[in-house]
This record gives sequence, structure tokens and C-alpha cells, in this order.
Amino acid sequence: MDKICIKGGQELSGEVTVSGAKNACLALMPLSILTSNPIWIRNVPKLSDIKTMRELLISLGSDIQEQSSSSILKVHTKSISSHIAMYDVVRKMRASILVLGPLLAREGKAKVSLPGGCAIGARPVDLHLFGLEKMGAKLDLKDGYINASVKGRLQGAIIEFPFASVGATENLIMAASLAKGTSILKNAAREPEIIDLCDCLISMGAKIEGMGSSKIIIQGVDSLSGSKHTALGDRIEMGTLMLAPAMVGGKVKVKGCNPDFLTSFIEKLIQSGVSIETGKNEVTVKREKTYLSPVNVVTKPFPGFPTDLQAQMMALACLAKGKSSLEEKIFENRFMHVPELIRMGAKIEVQGGTASVTGVGHMKGAPVMATDLRASVSLILAGLAAKGETIVSRVYHLDRGYENLEKKLSSCGAQITRFSEN
Repeated sequence: MDKICIKGGQELSGEVTVSGAKNACLALMPLSILTSNPIWIRNVPKLSDIKTMRELLISLGSDIQEQSSSSILKVHTKSISSHIAMYDVVRKMRASILVLGPLLAREGKAKVSLPGGCAIGARPVDLHLFGLEKMGAKLDLKDGYINASVKGRLQGAIIEFPFASVGATENLIMAASLAKGTSILKNAAREPEIIDLCDCLISMGAKIEGMGSSKIIIQGVDSLSGSKHTALGDRIEMGTLMLAPAMVGGKVKVKGCNPDFLTSFIEKLIQSGVSIETGKNEVTVKREKTYLSPVNVVTKPFPGFPTDLQAQMMALACLAKGKSSLEEKIFENRFMHVPELIRMGAKIEVQGGTASVTGVGHMKGAPVMATDLRASVSLILAGLAAKGETIVSRVYHLDRGYENLEKKLSSCGAQITRFSEN
């Protein structure tokens, strides 16, 4: 099993380019179910979650080929050979539920295992099911599977979410694109990855208005064509890489993603005393102050502070001069990195959904264990800033969402290596 070794205390300097957005690609790939024509997706990162979605789609009948570059996938679902998304695949990743809406829209039936993934909260799929029922689907939960069917086509409907769910918004946009009539999604999620999904759908012939707002209108069409689409850059990876020079010092340019997607995050970095210069699809981060100021963070749906950057921001707060507060409003169990940061010398108290962090000036290298995707990278950031050596185990969590992270950091001067320990 792979581990990562970090020798901390090195200032960083250079340029890095983020990979394509994992969360965008995990929605774009199931789009192929909606059409018998091929879809080419560019800027696809090499990640274990992408591999899992690939495995799932192949099991349903998709033909998936890597093109001249491994970052380009051709996904062709000429016909559906199976309507069953098996537990053995779905258990690995919660995004697997995104095949449910497209299967129902194209085939009128689907059997999808209840999904698994990171242990950061329940993340129930009830909003997905609520919306599909509104569109005329009959649903039955039995033996850990969602059995779904519809007579004829799904019907357009007005669906108001009790809270903004990215996955449910994506699933219902895809389903509504082939439904009969018009669907209106109220209190829809506004994330850039949803806009990216809609852009691809529109290029396939879908009729969608309002993406990027809380009200999305989809007028169903009879069929969709293929598409060639470039996935946007990964804003969470950009934020993560920005935190590295912010914590250890130096100057790094991070390219490949629109910094406008990170406005709330950038505001907090500036508050902490970090110098930020934004450009078109790039941002330059420079640590000028000798100390970091404390910050108070509340995670919210986009355009608020991303929950996927909370763990990384906590690592920075551990170095600040004073007391910071981080309140998690999206997932109820997203502080599993706290005990590991404490092993490195952090002072953190957790009460309910709020973590109070008292800055310690510097961290100490230690053996630590990743518990989920974003927790794993928070430990790597802490290791970069720590005195001594940090060994991070269970880095398979990291490989779900970060492509070649250690290589990108080492190119800027970090002393970080991956090794295998049998």
C-alpha cells in the first residue's frame, strides 16, 4: 500500500497546472447514456473515481476508449446491455447514483445499488428519488437496490429542493433533458460543474435555461446527439495548491481554472494575510507576512466557502496567530482529520459542527493516516509546513481526487515522495 513521505519546511516557487475537475467529469461521463452517439470528453484526470465510473458505464454497455491523450475519453453507449448498477462497483463511489436518471430517461427502467464512498456523512439519495417520482417514476427500495421504472417517458415537473443538492440537481437535469414537457428545478445547486454539465447537454441539443442560478428550466427533447466537450479545471485542486505556498511561504502560480469559482475561498486567504493576484484562468499566491492571521469559515453551497476546502483551510488555521473557527454546514461528519492534525501538534476543539483552532506557530512531523479524500490532502499540506518528517498512510483516498499531486508539489520545491510498503 502506498504512503507519502514529506520533509517539511521548504518554501515553494514555480508554476503548476490543475487537472480537469473530477466532479465535472463524473457527471459528464453518464451523459453518454442519454444518446446512442459518442461523446468525447477532454481534460479528464487520471483518478480512481474516474476509473470506477468507467467500470460502471462499461458494465451497462458503454464502450470507453482513451484517445491520443489519456486525458481524452470517447464514451459511446450505442445500446444498453444491462439496467443494473451492481453493488460491487457502486459501493466505491457515491457519484454512481448519477446513472439512475439517464437510465430511466432512455430505457424507462433501472436498478441501482445504494451508493457508497467517503465516510463523511450520510449524503442520502432521497432528493434524487423525490425528483424522479415527481417526474412519474415508480420507485421501490429492496435489498439495498433502487428499483425504478416509468411507463413511456418521464414527464416534466416542477421540483423544489428543500436544500441545494449538487448530485440531485445533476441527476434531474439529465433525466429532464429527455422527459416529455418542461421541468423546473427550484432551489437548484449553482456549482460551476453544473454549468459545465448543462453546456455539454446544450451542445447535444438539450434546451436548458437558468444554469448557474437557483432556478433551472429544462424543456425535454426527443433525442440528443453526441458532443465534443472540454471539462473545466478543478477548482478544489486549485484551492488546495494555493494553500501550499500560503502555509510554507514562497510564490506559486496555479493555472488551469477560473479563480472566479473560488471567490469566497480567496477572500479568506486574503484575510489570513496571503497575497493573491488573479488572472484569466490563473492565480498567483505569495506569502508576504511573517505570520498568518486567524480566519472564521462557514461552509456553504456555491458561491459560499466550499466544504471540499474546509479540511485544507483548517490546516492553515493551525499555523495562524490566534484562534480560528470553522463551521461545517454541509456534511455532519467532516472533521475526521482533526485527530491526525492533533498528532502533528495542532490545538483543535470540536463541538458539534464547529471546530475551534488555536494556532500553534508550527506543526511537527508525525505518522498520520488519511480518513477521506480531503482529509488526506490536509495532512499533506500540514506536512509541508511541519518541522521534520511526516508519513501519510492510506493515500488511496488521495488518489480518488488528486492527479499526480506529489509531482506537482515537488516541481515547486517540496520534498515529497511516494513509496510502497508491502
